[in-house]
Amino acid sequence: MKKSKLKAFVSASLVMSMVMGTACSSTGSTESSAVTTLGDVIETQNTDAEEDLPYTYGLGETFHADEPVTYTMYFSDASWYPMVETWETEGIFAKIEELTNVHLELISYDSNDYMQNITLEINSGSSAYIIPKIYDDSSFVDGGAIVPISQYVQYMPYFTDFYNTYDMADDLRTITRADGNYYRLPGMLEQPLLNYSFMIRSDIFEAAGVDVASLEENWTWDDLCDALVQVKAYMVEQGMCSEDDYIWSDLWCGNESGQGNGGNLLKVMGQTFDVNAGWGIGNGMRYDPENDEFYFSPTCDNYRAMLTAANRFVEEGILDPETFTQDDTTATNKFYNGETVIISVNQSQVANYYTNLDEQLGAGNWETYIVTPPQGTTNYSTAGAERLENGVMISQNALDELGEDGFIEMLRFVDWLFYSDEAYILTKWGVEGETFQYNDDGSKELLPGFCCGGLGYAAQSDDDVDIRLQWGYAGGNYYYAGTVEEMTDNYIPDVADYVNRNIEYRETPPLAPPIVPTAEESEDMNLIATPLVDNVNTWTLMFITGQADIDTQWEEYVASCEALNCDGLVTQYNDIYNG
Repeated sequence: MKKSKLKAFVSASLVMSMVMGTACSSTGSTESSAVTTLGDVIETQNTDAEEDLPYTYGLGETFHADEPVTYTMYFSDASWYPMVETWETEGIFAKIEELTNVHLELISYDSNDYMQNITLEINSGSSAYIIPKIYDDSSFVDGGAIVPISQYVQYMPYFTDFYNTYDMADDLRTITRADGNYYRLPGMLEQPLLNYSFMIRSDIFEAAGVDVASLEENWTWDDLCDALVQVKAYMVEQGMCSEDDYIWSDLWCGNESGQGNGGNLLKVMGQTFDVNAGWGIGNGMRYDPENDEFYFSPTCDNYRAMLTAANRFVEEGILDPETFTQDDTTATNKFYNGETVIISVNQSQVANYYTNLDEQLGAGNWETYIVTPPQGTTNYSTAGAERLENGVMISQNALDELGEDGFIEMLRFVDWLFYSDEAYILTKWGVEGETFQYNDDGSKELLPGFCCGGLGYAAQSDDDVDIRLQWGYAGGNYYYAGTVEEMTDNYIPDVADYVNRNIEYRETPPLAPPIVPTAEESEDMNLIATPLVDNVNTWTLMFITGQADIDTQWEEYVASCEALNCDGLVTQYNDIYNG
Protein backbone atom coordinates (compact mmCIF):
# COMPACT_ATOMS: atom_id res chain seq x y z
CA MET A 1 0.00 0.00 0.00
CA LYS A 2 1.41 3.40 -0.96
CA LYS A 3 1.90 5.91 1.82
CA SER A 4 -0.74 8.30 0.48
CA LYS A 5 -3.28 5.52 0.31
CA LEU A 6 -2.32 4.37 3.79
CA LYS A 7 -2.96 7.82 5.25
CA ALA A 8 -6.35 7.99 3.56
CA PHE A 9 -7.18 4.54 4.84
CA VAL A 10 -6.25 5.46 8.40
CA SER A 11 -8.32 8.66 8.22
CA ALA A 12 -11.36 6.80 6.92
CA SER A 13 -10.92 4.21 9.63
CA LEU A 14 -10.85 6.84 12.34
CA VAL A 15 -14.08 8.33 11.04
CA MET A 16 -15.68 4.89 11.08
CA SER A 17 -14.45 4.35 14.63
CA MET A 18 -16.14 7.56 15.77
CA VAL A 19 -19.38 6.62 14.04
CA MET A 20 -19.33 3.22 15.72
CA GLY A 21 -18.09 4.56 19.04
CA THR A 22 -21.27 4.86 21.12
CA ALA A 23 -20.37 3.61 24.58
CA CYS A 24 -22.33 1.27 26.78
CA SER A 25 -22.08 2.08 30.47
CA SER A 26 -23.69 1.23 33.76
CA THR A 27 -26.20 3.97 33.14
CA GLY A 28 -27.03 3.13 29.53
CA SER A 29 -28.02 0.17 27.41
CA THR A 30 -26.32 -3.19 27.30
CA GLU A 31 -25.73 -5.70 24.56
CA SER A 32 -27.85 -8.79 24.49
CA SER A 33 -26.47 -12.18 23.66
CA ALA A 34 -28.20 -12.04 20.28
CA VAL A 35 -25.63 -11.67 17.54
CA THR A 36 -26.35 -10.89 13.92
CA THR A 37 -23.63 -11.83 11.46
CA LEU A 38 -23.86 -9.95 8.17
CA GLY A 39 -21.23 -11.47 5.90
CA ASP A 40 -18.03 -11.26 7.91
CA VAL A 41 -19.02 -8.30 10.08
CA ILE A 42 -19.56 -8.95 13.78
CA GLU A 43 -22.63 -7.03 14.92
CA THR A 44 -24.45 -6.79 18.23
CA GLN A 45 -28.05 -5.88 18.96
CA ASN A 46 -28.63 -3.52 21.82
CA THR A 47 -31.68 -3.76 24.05
CA ASP A 48 -32.65 -1.67 27.05
CA ALA A 49 -31.21 -3.11 30.21
CA GLU A 50 -33.71 -4.04 32.89
CA GLU A 51 -31.08 -3.34 35.54
CA ASP A 52 -27.80 -1.49 35.71
CA LEU A 53 -24.56 -3.36 35.12
CA PRO A 54 -22.04 -3.35 37.99
CA TYR A 55 -19.34 -1.93 35.75
CA THR A 56 -18.68 0.63 33.00
CA TYR A 57 -17.42 -0.43 29.58
CA GLY A 58 -17.64 0.38 25.87
CA LEU A 59 -15.90 2.18 23.05
CA GLY A 60 -14.33 5.36 24.34
CA GLU A 61 -14.85 4.20 27.93
CA THR A 62 -12.39 2.92 30.52
CA PHE A 63 -13.58 -0.39 31.88
CA HIS A 64 -14.30 0.12 35.60
CA ALA A 65 -15.88 -2.29 38.05
CA ASP A 66 -18.14 -0.75 40.69
CA GLU A 67 -16.70 -3.11 43.31
CA PRO A 68 -13.09 -4.38 43.47
CA VAL A 69 -12.62 -7.60 41.53
CA THR A 70 -9.65 -9.98 41.18
CA TYR A 71 -8.71 -12.07 38.15
CA THR A 72 -5.84 -14.53 37.93
CA MET A 73 -3.46 -14.06 35.02
CA TYR A 74 -0.27 -15.77 33.88
CA PHE A 75 2.84 -13.68 33.32
CA SER A 76 5.80 -14.56 31.08
CA ASP A 77 8.79 -13.09 32.95
CA ALA A 78 11.71 -12.23 30.69
CA SER A 79 15.12 -12.62 32.35
CA TRP A 80 16.53 -9.55 30.57
CA TYR A 81 13.90 -7.33 32.20
CA PRO A 82 12.56 -9.36 35.13
CA MET A 83 9.47 -8.30 37.02
CA VAL A 84 10.20 -6.49 40.29
CA GLU A 85 7.97 -5.43 43.16
CA THR A 86 7.54 -1.88 41.91
CA TRP A 87 5.60 -3.15 38.87
CA GLU A 88 2.77 -4.10 41.23
CA THR A 89 3.13 -1.40 43.88
CA GLU A 90 3.51 1.68 41.67
CA GLY A 91 3.98 0.55 38.07
CA ILE A 92 1.90 -1.00 35.33
CA PHE A 93 -0.28 -3.30 37.43
CA ALA A 94 -0.93 -0.64 40.06
CA LYS A 95 -2.01 1.78 37.30
CA ILE A 96 -4.31 -0.82 35.74
CA GLU A 97 -5.96 -1.36 39.12
CA GLU A 98 -6.33 2.40 39.72
CA LEU A 99 -8.13 2.82 36.40
CA THR A 100 -10.30 -0.30 36.36
CA ASN A 101 -10.73 -1.45 39.98
CA VAL A 102 -9.39 -4.83 38.79
CA HIS A 103 -6.60 -6.50 40.73
CA LEU A 104 -4.56 -8.94 38.64
CA GLU A 105 -3.30 -11.86 40.69
CA LEU A 106 -0.19 -12.75 38.70
CA ILE A 107 1.18 -16.26 38.33
CA SER A 108 4.67 -15.66 36.96
CA TYR A 109 7.01 -18.07 35.17
CA ASP A 110 10.36 -17.46 33.53
CA SER A 111 9.84 -16.92 29.81
CA ASN A 112 12.15 -19.83 28.97
CA ASP A 113 9.78 -22.37 30.51
CA TYR A 114 6.56 -20.34 30.50
CA MET A 115 4.73 -22.55 28.00
CA GLN A 116 5.84 -25.74 29.74
CA ASN A 117 4.54 -24.59 33.12
CA ILE A 118 1.23 -23.16 31.98
CA THR A 119 0.57 -26.22 29.80
CA LEU A 120 0.91 -28.45 32.85
CA GLU A 121 -1.51 -26.29 34.82
CA ILE A 122 -4.03 -25.97 32.00
CA ASN A 123 -4.04 -29.73 31.45
CA SER A 124 -4.40 -30.38 35.17
CA GLY A 125 -7.48 -28.13 35.37
CA SER A 126 -5.85 -25.50 37.58
CA SER A 127 -5.35 -22.75 35.03
CA ALA A 128 -5.43 -19.05 35.70
CA TYR A 129 -8.35 -17.19 34.11
CA ILE A 130 -6.37 -15.04 31.65
CA ILE A 131 -3.61 -16.71 29.62
CA PRO A 132 -1.54 -14.22 27.55
CA LYS A 133 1.51 -14.69 25.33
CA ILE A 134 0.06 -17.59 23.32
CA TYR A 135 1.36 -18.14 19.80
CA ASP A 136 -0.22 -21.53 19.12
CA ASP A 137 -3.36 -22.82 20.82
CA SER A 138 -3.56 -26.12 18.93
CA SER A 139 -2.52 -28.29 21.86
CA PHE A 140 -5.29 -26.84 24.05
CA VAL A 141 -8.29 -27.04 21.73
CA ASP A 142 -9.50 -30.58 22.34
CA GLY A 143 -9.24 -30.80 26.12
CA GLY A 144 -12.13 -28.53 27.04
CA ALA A 145 -9.91 -26.39 29.29
CA ILE A 146 -10.02 -23.32 27.03
CA VAL A 147 -13.11 -21.32 26.09
CA PRO A 148 -13.93 -21.19 22.34
CA ILE A 149 -13.66 -17.44 22.51
CA SER A 150 -15.14 -16.82 19.06
CA GLN A 151 -18.54 -17.56 20.64
CA TYR A 152 -18.15 -14.54 22.94
CA VAL A 153 -16.45 -11.76 20.96
CA GLN A 154 -19.78 -9.98 20.46
CA TYR A 155 -19.40 -8.87 24.08
CA MET A 156 -16.05 -7.18 23.33
CA PRO A 157 -16.62 -3.76 21.70
CA TYR A 158 -12.96 -2.81 21.19
CA PHE A 159 -12.11 -6.17 19.62
CA THR A 160 -15.20 -6.04 17.42
CA ASP A 161 -14.54 -2.47 16.30
CA PHE A 162 -11.00 -3.27 15.16
CA TYR A 163 -12.13 -6.50 13.50
CA ASN A 164 -14.80 -4.72 11.47
CA THR A 165 -12.82 -1.55 10.72
CA TYR A 166 -9.80 -3.38 9.30
CA ASP A 167 -11.60 -6.33 7.70
CA MET A 168 -9.96 -9.05 9.79
CA ALA A 169 -12.32 -11.89 8.80
CA ASP A 170 -9.88 -13.68 6.48
CA ASP A 171 -7.12 -13.31 9.04
CA LEU A 172 -9.19 -14.84 11.84
CA ARG A 173 -10.01 -17.78 9.59
CA THR A 174 -6.33 -18.74 9.70
CA ILE A 175 -6.66 -19.62 13.39
CA THR A 176 -10.16 -21.13 13.20
CA ARG A 177 -10.22 -24.80 14.13
CA ALA A 178 -12.08 -27.77 12.68
CA ASP A 179 -15.06 -27.14 15.00
CA GLY A 180 -15.54 -23.66 13.50
CA ASN A 181 -14.19 -21.79 16.56
CA TYR A 182 -11.00 -19.94 17.38
CA TYR A 183 -9.59 -20.24 20.87
CA ARG A 184 -7.26 -17.27 21.29
CA LEU A 185 -7.83 -13.56 21.02
CA PRO A 186 -5.00 -12.52 18.72
CA GLY A 187 -3.20 -9.26 18.48
CA MET A 188 -4.56 -7.71 15.26
CA LEU A 189 -2.55 -5.46 12.96
CA GLU A 190 -3.91 -2.87 10.55
CA GLN A 191 -1.02 -3.74 8.27
CA PRO A 192 2.15 -5.88 8.59
CA LEU A 193 5.19 -3.68 9.17
CA LEU A 194 8.73 -4.54 8.17
CA ASN A 195 10.80 -5.50 11.18
CA TYR A 196 13.88 -7.43 10.04
CA SER A 197 16.11 -5.88 7.41
CA PHE A 198 19.81 -5.06 6.94
CA MET A 199 21.93 -2.19 8.23
CA ILE A 200 24.87 -1.12 6.08
CA ARG A 201 27.87 1.12 6.69
CA SER A 202 26.68 3.81 4.30
CA ASP A 203 29.85 5.88 4.75
CA ILE A 204 31.91 3.03 3.27
CA PHE A 205 29.37 2.31 0.53
CA GLU A 206 29.39 5.97 -0.50
CA ALA A 207 33.18 6.11 -0.46
CA ALA A 208 33.17 3.07 -2.77
CA GLY A 209 30.82 4.87 -5.17
CA VAL A 210 27.68 2.87 -4.32
CA ASP A 211 24.49 4.90 -3.78
CA VAL A 212 22.16 2.36 -2.20
CA ALA A 213 19.27 4.80 -1.78
CA SER A 214 19.05 5.20 -5.55
CA LEU A 215 19.17 1.43 -6.14
CA GLU A 216 16.98 -0.16 -3.51
CA GLU A 217 13.48 0.49 -4.86
CA ASN A 218 13.86 -2.17 -7.53
CA TRP A 219 17.14 -3.89 -6.70
CA THR A 220 17.65 -7.65 -6.62
CA TRP A 221 19.89 -9.88 -4.53
CA ASP A 222 22.34 -9.92 -7.43
CA ASP A 223 22.35 -6.11 -7.35
CA LEU A 224 23.17 -6.20 -3.65
CA CYS A 225 25.95 -8.70 -4.32
CA ASP A 226 27.36 -6.49 -7.10
CA ALA A 227 27.33 -3.54 -4.71
CA LEU A 228 29.15 -5.51 -2.01
CA VAL A 229 31.75 -6.71 -4.50
CA GLN A 230 32.42 -3.07 -5.39
CA VAL A 231 32.59 -2.12 -1.71
CA LYS A 232 35.01 -4.94 -0.94
CA ALA A 233 37.27 -3.93 -3.83
CA TYR A 234 37.41 -0.42 -2.36
CA MET A 235 38.15 -1.77 1.13
CA VAL A 236 40.98 -3.96 -0.20
CA GLU A 237 42.40 -0.99 -2.11
CA GLN A 238 42.30 1.14 1.06
CA GLY A 239 43.89 -1.59 3.19
CA MET A 240 40.72 -2.01 5.26
CA CYS A 241 40.60 -5.75 4.56
CA SER A 242 42.30 -8.41 2.44
CA GLU A 243 40.99 -10.40 -0.51
CA ASP A 244 40.53 -13.35 1.84
CA ASP A 245 38.34 -11.46 4.30
CA TYR A 246 34.54 -11.54 4.29
CA ILE A 247 32.67 -8.25 4.71
CA TRP A 248 29.29 -9.80 5.68
CA SER A 249 29.11 -12.03 8.74
CA ASP A 250 25.49 -12.12 9.80
CA LEU A 251 23.79 -12.83 13.11
CA TRP A 252 20.56 -14.70 13.93
CA CYS A 253 21.72 -17.42 11.56
CA GLY A 254 24.20 -19.57 13.52
CA ASN A 255 24.18 -22.18 16.26
CA GLU A 256 22.89 -19.76 18.87
CA SER A 257 19.72 -18.53 17.18
CA GLY A 258 19.70 -19.87 13.62
CA GLN A 259 18.07 -23.17 14.63
CA GLY A 260 20.12 -25.06 12.06
CA ASN A 261 18.07 -23.68 9.18
CA GLY A 262 19.80 -20.42 8.27
CA GLY A 263 17.73 -18.31 10.64
CA ASN A 264 16.75 -14.77 9.79
CA LEU A 265 18.81 -14.30 6.61
CA LEU A 266 17.20 -17.23 4.81
CA LYS A 267 13.76 -16.35 6.13
CA VAL A 268 14.09 -12.87 4.61
CA MET A 269 15.50 -14.22 1.34
CA GLY A 270 12.85 -16.93 1.20
CA GLN A 271 10.02 -14.42 1.51
CA THR A 272 11.33 -12.50 -1.51
CA PHE A 273 11.43 -15.73 -3.55
CA ASP A 274 7.99 -16.80 -2.26
CA VAL A 275 9.33 -19.93 -0.52
CA ASN A 276 9.66 -21.23 3.03
CA ALA A 277 13.21 -21.01 4.35
CA GLY A 278 15.23 -20.25 7.47
CA TRP A 279 13.14 -19.25 10.46
CA GLY A 280 10.13 -19.42 8.14
CA ILE A 281 10.68 -23.00 6.97
CA GLY A 282 7.79 -24.45 9.01
CA ASN A 283 6.78 -27.67 7.32
CA GLY A 284 7.79 -26.35 3.90
CA MET A 285 4.23 -26.09 2.61
CA ARG A 286 3.20 -22.97 0.68
CA TYR A 287 -0.01 -21.87 -1.01
CA ASP A 288 -0.25 -21.29 -4.76
CA PRO A 289 -3.16 -18.85 -5.29
CA GLU A 290 -3.11 -19.28 -9.07
CA ASN A 291 -3.83 -23.02 -8.84
CA ASP A 292 -5.59 -22.87 -5.45
CA GLU A 293 -3.41 -25.59 -3.93
CA PHE A 294 -0.52 -26.14 -1.57
CA TYR A 295 2.91 -27.37 -2.64
CA PHE A 296 6.25 -28.25 -1.00
CA SER A 297 8.26 -25.11 -1.67
CA PRO A 298 11.82 -26.36 -0.89
CA THR A 299 11.84 -28.44 -4.09
CA CYS A 300 10.46 -25.76 -6.44
CA ASP A 301 12.34 -23.61 -8.94
CA ASN A 302 12.06 -20.52 -6.76
CA TYR A 303 13.85 -22.30 -3.92
CA ARG A 304 16.67 -23.23 -6.29
CA ALA A 305 16.86 -19.60 -7.40
CA MET A 306 17.11 -18.49 -3.75
CA LEU A 307 19.94 -20.98 -3.10
CA THR A 308 21.77 -19.76 -6.19
CA ALA A 309 21.49 -16.14 -5.06
CA ALA A 310 22.67 -16.95 -1.53
CA ASN A 311 25.56 -19.10 -2.75
CA ARG A 312 26.85 -16.27 -4.93
CA PHE A 313 27.52 -14.13 -1.84
CA VAL A 314 29.77 -16.92 -0.51
CA GLU A 315 31.45 -17.64 -3.84
CA GLU A 316 32.25 -13.94 -4.35
CA GLY A 317 33.99 -13.82 -0.96
CA ILE A 318 31.32 -11.55 0.53
CA LEU A 319 29.31 -13.70 2.98
CA ASP A 320 31.25 -15.62 5.61
CA PRO A 321 30.12 -19.28 5.62
CA GLU A 322 30.63 -19.23 9.40
CA THR A 323 27.50 -17.06 9.48
CA PHE A 324 25.55 -20.33 9.73
CA THR A 325 27.51 -21.71 12.70
CA GLN A 326 28.87 -18.77 14.73
CA ASP A 327 27.25 -17.17 17.77
CA ASP A 328 25.50 -13.82 17.52
CA THR A 329 28.07 -11.89 19.59
CA THR A 330 30.82 -12.83 17.13
CA ALA A 331 28.72 -11.44 14.28
CA THR A 332 27.85 -8.15 15.96
CA ASN A 333 31.42 -7.54 17.18
CA LYS A 334 32.70 -7.79 13.60
CA PHE A 335 30.22 -5.09 12.55
CA TYR A 336 30.97 -2.87 15.53
CA ASN A 337 34.73 -2.91 14.95
CA GLY A 338 34.46 -2.29 11.21
CA GLU A 339 35.42 -5.72 9.87
CA THR A 340 32.02 -6.08 8.16
CA VAL A 341 29.75 -3.55 6.47
CA ILE A 342 26.31 -5.18 6.50
CA ILE A 343 24.31 -7.01 9.18
CA SER A 344 20.75 -8.05 9.95
CA VAL A 345 18.82 -5.66 12.16
CA ASN A 346 15.37 -5.27 13.68
CA GLN A 347 13.62 -2.28 15.17
CA SER A 348 14.58 -3.05 18.76
CA GLN A 349 18.30 -3.36 17.94
CA VAL A 350 18.90 -0.09 16.08
CA ALA A 351 19.67 2.08 19.12
CA ASN A 352 21.86 -0.68 20.56
CA TYR A 353 23.86 -0.85 17.33
CA TYR A 354 24.42 2.92 17.42
CA THR A 355 25.69 2.77 21.00
CA ASN A 356 28.14 -0.03 20.24
CA LEU A 357 29.40 1.60 17.05
CA ASP A 358 30.15 4.75 19.04
CA GLU A 359 32.03 2.71 21.64
CA GLN A 360 34.06 0.74 19.09
CA LEU A 361 34.66 3.28 16.31
CA GLY A 362 34.01 6.59 18.03
CA ALA A 363 31.13 9.00 17.56
CA GLY A 364 31.24 10.69 14.16
CA ASN A 365 33.41 8.00 12.60
CA TRP A 366 30.61 5.99 11.04
CA GLU A 367 27.31 6.35 9.18
CA THR A 368 24.63 3.72 8.63
CA TYR A 369 21.53 3.17 6.53
CA ILE A 370 18.82 0.51 6.87
CA VAL A 371 17.98 -0.83 3.42
CA THR A 372 14.80 -2.14 1.86
CA PRO A 373 15.39 -5.90 1.39
CA PRO A 374 16.10 -6.80 -2.27
CA GLN A 375 13.63 -8.50 -4.57
CA GLY A 376 13.85 -12.17 -5.43
CA THR A 377 11.37 -13.59 -7.90
CA THR A 378 8.65 -11.35 -6.43
CA ASN A 379 8.21 -7.77 -5.24
CA TYR A 380 6.70 -9.07 -1.99
CA SER A 381 7.38 -7.29 1.27
CA THR A 382 9.30 -9.39 3.75
CA ALA A 383 6.87 -8.10 6.38
CA GLY A 384 4.61 -10.88 5.06
CA ALA A 385 0.85 -11.08 4.83
CA GLU A 386 0.01 -12.17 8.37
CA ARG A 387 -1.85 -9.59 10.44
CA LEU A 388 -2.17 -11.63 13.62
CA GLU A 389 0.20 -11.62 16.57
CA ASN A 390 0.39 -13.75 19.70
CA GLY A 391 -2.67 -13.49 21.84
CA VAL A 392 -4.73 -14.42 24.88
CA MET A 393 -6.66 -17.56 25.77
CA ILE A 394 -9.39 -17.63 28.40
CA SER A 395 -9.65 -20.58 30.76
CA GLN A 396 -12.88 -22.55 31.10
CA ASN A 397 -12.30 -22.09 34.84
CA ALA A 398 -13.24 -18.43 34.42
CA LEU A 399 -16.63 -19.30 32.93
CA ASP A 400 -17.29 -22.07 35.45
CA GLU A 401 -16.31 -20.07 38.53
CA LEU A 402 -17.53 -16.59 37.60
CA GLY A 403 -20.79 -17.60 35.96
CA GLU A 404 -21.91 -16.13 32.65
CA ASP A 405 -22.50 -12.58 33.90
CA GLY A 406 -19.18 -12.44 35.75
CA PHE A 407 -17.45 -14.04 32.79
CA ILE A 408 -18.78 -11.40 30.40
CA GLU A 409 -17.67 -8.71 32.83
CA MET A 410 -14.14 -10.18 32.80
CA LEU A 411 -14.16 -10.34 28.99
CA ARG A 412 -14.99 -6.64 28.85
CA PHE A 413 -11.98 -5.94 31.07
CA VAL A 414 -9.79 -8.13 28.82
CA ASP A 415 -11.22 -6.27 25.83
CA TRP A 416 -10.17 -2.92 27.32
CA LEU A 417 -6.72 -4.19 28.41
CA PHE A 418 -5.69 -5.74 25.11
CA TYR A 419 -7.65 -3.78 22.49
CA SER A 420 -8.33 -0.23 23.67
CA ASP A 421 -6.12 2.71 22.66
CA GLU A 422 -6.03 3.84 26.27
CA ALA A 423 -4.59 0.58 27.57
CA TYR A 424 -2.22 0.34 24.61
CA ILE A 425 -0.67 3.69 25.52
CA LEU A 426 -0.56 2.86 29.23
CA THR A 427 1.12 -0.53 28.83
CA LYS A 428 3.58 0.79 26.27
CA TRP A 429 4.42 4.34 27.42
CA GLY A 430 3.22 4.60 31.00
CA VAL A 431 1.32 7.63 32.27
CA GLU A 432 1.22 11.00 30.53
CA GLY A 433 3.03 13.58 32.62
CA GLU A 434 4.77 10.91 34.68
CA THR A 435 6.81 8.96 32.15
CA PHE A 436 5.99 10.52 28.76
CA GLN A 437 4.54 13.62 27.14
CA TYR A 438 2.78 14.57 23.92
CA ASN A 439 4.57 16.96 21.62
CA ASP A 440 2.83 19.76 19.71
CA ASP A 441 2.59 17.55 16.62
CA GLY A 442 0.87 14.78 18.58
CA SER A 443 3.91 12.51 18.80
CA LYS A 444 5.03 10.98 22.09
CA GLU A 445 8.39 11.05 23.80
CA LEU A 446 9.74 10.00 27.17
CA LEU A 447 10.22 12.75 29.71
CA PRO A 448 13.78 13.79 30.61
CA GLY A 449 15.37 11.37 33.04
CA PHE A 450 13.73 8.28 31.53
CA CYS A 451 14.86 5.69 28.99
CA CYS A 452 13.48 2.41 27.70
CA GLY A 453 15.32 -0.29 25.76
CA GLY A 454 12.00 -1.74 24.66
CA LEU A 455 11.02 1.55 22.98
CA GLY A 456 14.46 2.22 21.50
CA TYR A 457 15.31 5.04 23.94
CA ALA A 458 18.89 4.58 25.09
CA ALA A 459 19.98 6.01 28.45
CA GLN A 460 21.59 9.44 28.19
CA SER A 461 23.15 9.24 31.66
CA ASP A 462 23.70 6.74 34.44
CA ASP A 463 20.85 8.36 36.35
CA ASP A 464 18.19 7.71 33.70
CA VAL A 465 15.42 5.34 34.81
CA ASP A 466 14.32 2.62 32.40
CA ILE A 467 10.52 2.59 32.52
CA ARG A 468 10.42 -1.09 31.54
CA LEU A 469 12.90 -2.25 34.19
CA GLN A 470 11.45 -0.06 36.92
CA TRP A 471 7.70 -0.20 36.25
CA GLY A 472 7.04 -2.87 33.61
CA TYR A 473 5.93 -0.64 30.74
CA ALA A 474 6.73 -1.67 27.12
CA GLY A 475 6.73 -5.34 28.10
CA GLY A 476 6.22 -8.33 25.86
CA ASN A 477 3.12 -9.65 27.62
CA TYR A 478 1.12 -6.96 25.86
CA TYR A 479 1.52 -7.70 22.17
CA TYR A 480 2.43 -4.84 19.88
CA ALA A 481 -0.42 -5.06 17.45
CA GLY A 482 -2.80 -2.26 16.56
CA THR A 483 -2.96 0.49 13.97
CA VAL A 484 0.05 1.64 11.97
CA GLU A 485 0.00 4.87 13.95
CA GLU A 486 0.10 2.99 17.26
CA MET A 487 2.75 0.51 16.21
CA THR A 488 5.08 3.23 14.94
CA ASP A 489 4.59 5.84 17.66
CA ASN A 490 7.95 5.02 19.26
CA TYR A 491 10.00 4.70 16.07
CA ILE A 492 13.10 6.82 15.87
CA PRO A 493 13.41 8.59 12.48
CA ASP A 494 15.79 6.00 10.99
CA VAL A 495 13.41 3.16 11.82
CA ALA A 496 10.32 5.02 10.60
CA ASP A 497 12.17 5.80 7.38
CA TYR A 498 12.95 2.21 6.45
CA VAL A 499 9.50 0.99 7.45
CA ASN A 500 7.84 3.66 5.28
CA ARG A 501 10.14 2.93 2.34
CA ASN A 502 9.18 -0.72 2.50
CA ILE A 503 5.48 0.18 2.45
CA GLU A 504 6.08 2.37 -0.59
CA TYR A 505 8.40 0.04 -2.54
CA ARG A 506 6.99 -3.43 -1.84
CA GLU A 507 3.67 -5.27 -2.18
CA THR A 508 1.86 -7.24 0.50
CA PRO A 509 1.80 -10.93 -0.48
CA PRO A 510 -1.52 -12.79 -0.64
CA LEU A 511 -2.75 -14.36 2.58
CA ALA A 512 -2.73 -18.15 2.49
CA PRO A 513 -6.03 -19.83 3.41
CA PRO A 514 -6.03 -21.97 6.54
CA ILE A 515 -6.06 -25.72 6.66
CA VAL A 516 -7.62 -27.26 9.73
CA PRO A 517 -6.34 -30.78 10.44
CA THR A 518 -7.59 -32.98 13.22
CA ALA A 519 -5.17 -33.95 15.98
CA GLU A 520 -4.57 -37.30 14.27
CA GLU A 521 -3.96 -35.65 10.89
CA SER A 522 -1.53 -33.19 12.46
CA GLU A 523 0.42 -36.03 14.04
CA ASP A 524 0.56 -37.93 10.75
CA MET A 525 1.86 -34.86 8.89
CA ASN A 526 4.40 -34.07 11.59
CA LEU A 527 5.82 -37.58 11.31
CA ILE A 528 6.57 -36.84 7.66
CA ALA A 529 7.55 -33.20 8.03
CA THR A 530 10.11 -33.50 10.85
CA PRO A 531 12.74 -35.65 9.08
CA LEU A 532 11.86 -34.05 5.74
CA VAL A 533 12.56 -30.52 6.94
CA ASP A 534 15.75 -31.64 8.70
CA ASN A 535 16.90 -32.98 5.34
CA VAL A 536 15.99 -29.73 3.59
CA ASN A 537 17.92 -27.65 6.13
CA THR A 538 21.04 -29.83 5.83
CA TRP A 539 21.09 -29.65 2.03
CA THR A 540 20.23 -25.93 2.04
CA LEU A 541 23.26 -24.95 4.09
CA MET A 542 25.50 -27.26 2.05
CA PHE A 543 24.33 -25.64 -1.18
CA ILE A 544 24.81 -22.11 0.12
CA THR A 545 28.26 -22.70 1.60
CA GLY A 546 29.48 -24.63 -1.44
CA GLN A 547 29.72 -28.06 0.19
CA ALA A 548 27.19 -29.26 -2.39
CA ASP A 549 26.88 -28.07 -5.98
CA ILE A 550 23.50 -26.65 -6.99
CA ASP A 551 24.00 -27.34 -10.69
CA THR A 552 25.05 -31.00 -10.37
CA GLN A 553 23.34 -32.14 -7.17
CA TRP A 554 19.93 -30.43 -7.27
CA GLU A 555 18.17 -33.52 -8.64
CA GLU A 556 19.83 -35.66 -5.97
CA TYR A 557 18.50 -33.32 -3.32
CA VAL A 558 14.97 -33.37 -4.77
CA ALA A 559 15.09 -37.18 -4.87
CA SER A 560 16.08 -37.24 -1.19
CA CYS A 561 12.99 -35.17 -0.35
CA GLU A 562 10.79 -37.46 -2.42
CA ALA A 563 12.25 -40.47 -0.61
CA LEU A 564 11.12 -38.84 2.64
CA ASN A 565 7.57 -38.57 1.23
CA CYS A 566 7.26 -34.87 0.44
CA ASP A 567 4.65 -35.81 -2.17
CA GLY A 568 2.62 -37.61 0.49
CA LEU A 569 2.72 -34.48 2.67
CA VAL A 570 1.43 -32.41 -0.25
CA THR A 571 -1.40 -34.90 -0.87
CA GLN A 572 -2.46 -34.88 2.79
CA TYR A 573 -2.33 -31.10 2.96
CA ASN A 574 -4.49 -30.61 -0.11
CA ASP A 575 -6.93 -33.35 0.91
CA ILE A 576 -7.53 -31.51 4.18
CA TYR A 577 -7.76 -28.15 2.42
CA ASN A 578 -10.28 -29.46 -0.14
CA GLY A 579 -12.19 -31.53 2.39
